[in-house]
Amino acid sequence: MDVDARPVRALAVRRLGRVDYGEALDLQAALVEDRRAGRIGDTLLLLEHPPVITLGVKTRGASSNIIASPDQLTRAGVTVHETGRGGDVTYHGPGQLIGYPIFDLRPDRCDVHRYVRDLEEALIVAARRLGVTAGRVPGLTGVWVGPAGREDKLAAIGVRISRWITSHGFALNVSTDLDHFRLIVPCGIADRGVTSLERLLGRQVSMAAVEDAVENAVRVVFGVTSCI
Repeated sequence: MDVDARPVRALAVRRLGRVDYGEALDLQAALVEDRRAGRIGDTLLLLEHPPVITLGVKTRGASSNIIASPDQLTRAGVTVHETGRGGDVTYHGPGQLIGYPIFDLRPDRCDVHRYVRDLEEALIVAARRLGVTAGRVPGLTGVWVGPAGREDKLAAIGVRISRWITSHGFALNVSTDLDHFRLIVPCGIADRGVTSLERLLGRQVSMAAVEDAVENAVRVVFGVTSCI
């Protein structure tokens, strides 16, 4: 497509604070239908969840990568949800910035691989703006930090795309309780660790500042030209 002929992109960003996981699923489903019908434009939800373990379609409903027993999960206040996103098992909780893009990838971004790489790039750019150098690991989805072969995951990505409308998205560890990742094998990857912006920077990080960095990076990477 000729550069001058690219569609004008606008983006609405909704910062929702802490939202129950089931409520967020219902909201995404409604927004996907609104986006498909043209009632809304591209929308990015930024929020946090209470402690929850989610199972992606790769698990086929099995919980083999949940290490903790049901009693341990109850004591930790962690619930378990199946989802319609890609990927394996992951953890969400307070101090983790969740991003759910409800985007229509048509007409010029109908490429699943490119979409996931673009999400990674936006988070890499945001982390850099916050003082952390992050990158990719060949063959693995997400955003990683550390020396080759010993990288820790800073952000997880698991998406759903239905007729080119996106939902689900990414989880960026800001001040997350990393001990909760010991309840699972994160994303089914046993030989890598998990980290957070606060651990890497050695100081507290404002969630609002992280939201600003992520929103700005998404606008740049996805070519957003205006706000809604």
